[in-house]
Amino acid sequence: MKFMKLGTRPDAFYTEESTRKITSDIPSNLTVLIDDISYHVHTLQFVLLPKCGLIQRLCSSHGIDSDNVMVLELHEIPGGGDAFELCAKFCYGITTNFSAHNIVSALCAAHFLQMTESVEKGNFALKLEIFFSTCILEGWKDSIVALQTTGRLSEWSENLGIIRRCIDSIVDKILTPPSKVTWPYTYTRPGYSGKRHQSVPKDWWTEDISEVDIDLFRCIITTVRSANMLPLQLIGEALHVYACCWLPDIKKISPTETSDSRNEESLDRKRRILVSIASMIPEQRGSVSVGFLLRLSSMVKFLGVSPVIKAELIKRSSLQLEDAALNDLLLPSHSSTEEDRHFYDINLVGAVLESYLREWKRQSTGGSKRHQRSIVKVGTLIDLYLQVIARDVNTPVQKFLWLAEAIPEIARPNHDDLYKAINIYLEEHPDLSKQEKKRLCRILDCQRLSPEICTHAVRNERLPLRTVVQLLFFEQERAGIATSSDNIKKQEEAEEELPPPTAATQQAPASASAAHELSKLKLGLGKKISEVESTRSSTPGIRKAEEKLLEYSAAEKVPTRRSKTPSIGNEREHQKLRTQDQRVPVEAKQKLVIEQVQERRVEIRHGTHGNGFEPKKTMHRRQR
Repeated sequence: MKFMKLGTRPDAFYTEESTRKITSDIPSNLTVLIDDISYHVHTLQFVLLPKCGLIQRLCSSHGIDSDNVMVLELHEIPGGGDAFELCAKFCYGITTNFSAHNIVSALCAAHFLQMTESVEKGNFALKLEIFFSTCILEGWKDSIVALQTTGRLSEWSENLGIIRRCIDSIVDKILTPPSKVTWPYTYTRPGYSGKRHQSVPKDWWTEDISEVDIDLFRCIITTVRSANMLPLQLIGEALHVYACCWLPDIKKISPTETSDSRNEESLDRKRRILVSIASMIPEQRGSVSVGFLLRLSSMVKFLGVSPVIKAELIKRSSLQLEDAALNDLLLPSHSSTEEDRHFYDINLVGAVLESYLREWKRQSTGGSKRHQRSIVKVGTLIDLYLQVIARDVNTPVQKFLWLAEAIPEIARPNHDDLYKAINIYLEEHPDLSKQEKKRLCRILDCQRLSPEICTHAVRNERLPLRTVVQLLFFEQERAGIATSSDNIKKQEEAEEELPPPTAATQQAPASASAAHELSKLKLGLGKKISEVESTRSSTPGIRKAEEKLLEYSAAEKVPTRRSKTPSIGNEREHQKLRTQDQRVPVEAKQKLVIEQVQERRVEIRHGTHGNGFEPKKTMHRRQR
């Protein structure tokens, strides 16, 4: 920081109660009243009158000579009593130091007192102007400090062009390429060390300009953007740094702390900052992070800002939701209502998700891969968020279901993360009713669970019986399909390795292979039956459900005129119609499907599946 020293005499001002006097053998003949302080000075003896055009005019209008004591009220002087004292010390020749902290107030006061060249050559205003132009505006931090001091003297600073000159100086340095930056700056990012990084970071200027008032900050950002020389990501970073400096961290605010318990003046200032920052965010996607947008959205309710601002921030957040991390969504709720006493702000996340889904449905009519990847990333993110909020005992089941059911099916290629979230919620909320548990598990698709998760779910005592039965059914079906595929592959490999068949050996291999496969099928089915029996013995509810299922199946059997040996095609058609009948319960349909799967397995083993070709005929055809 640069300084200028004027004068050579020692300081002779002293305070006596509410009066500032100067040590002198000559009594003062001028009293200047500024606010609650009176300054007793001299008009002629130490050339105060010849240097101040305003005092000359006031004294001449009153017709008072140097022998009379005159009282002047200068309450309007910019900078107040301190600025007047700087001007008085210059007139007395008292040593005074000037820097970026007091140059603006002294310059405004000098112009107010008309201490210009038209009154006396080499006057106070000219000396201050030279120092301001050649020293203050040439420095980076001096320009920022001087600009910050104009807040109390906005009218005079604006009229004298001080604000505009400071802003132009700051913007010129911001637009300077980082390789040409030679002046000191403040940069305290976590993990950054100037000794390890020889090059200047692109956002080197963001922390220093965060010291100015929000209105001046807006002027700087507007001027920088109008130059079109910096990427919008740097503008967004500057907004982020400013918000971190002046707005409270929403994640560190006590849940019991409300806006009513804080100082109203401080709250009003923070509201102005939040509204200004929200209005300055560039429209380009990615100019600011989605985490920053979400924190601003959460801050709106806490500070009591207009809902219009929150709606705009939610819309901007939804456009970048796929780029969000889990930590970005973990924002605390500061609601005082009884129904929203949960720890996390689920309402905000739900509003952002709904806005995202509306935009996604509007743009995904073409079904592009980018939109599919986007919705899958969002679905995974929400499932992870559900796992976190499930641990909060105050999270209501309606809010949990609201988020879980909002995700479309295409967003969940598998339901493993959703199952984990539901399992955590059931574990942390043991008092749920049966209906609530059924509603939770109804959104699970058992066919989209991995084998590991399916194995865990079958043994999960917290799941409803209906869900466990569905899991057993789909697990058995999956195991049957896998076994059939393996057997067919092994059979084809064995057929390729066999020598050409003869009349004596055509039927023996087929019979042996079919018997071997049938024994393996029985063994696998026996294991499944033992698992189901063990589950039934430990859970009486499953046994009752099966008894009802058998009663319903017996009631459904209607005698029809059939031949003693009904054809396989008619029997399959009858089963197909029953599975498509909407009146048949899901359990009955599942049993019919199991029977069909078992029949097809037997047909595959005996070689009668498909077009009816037996294995030996297939080998004959390949041989020919």
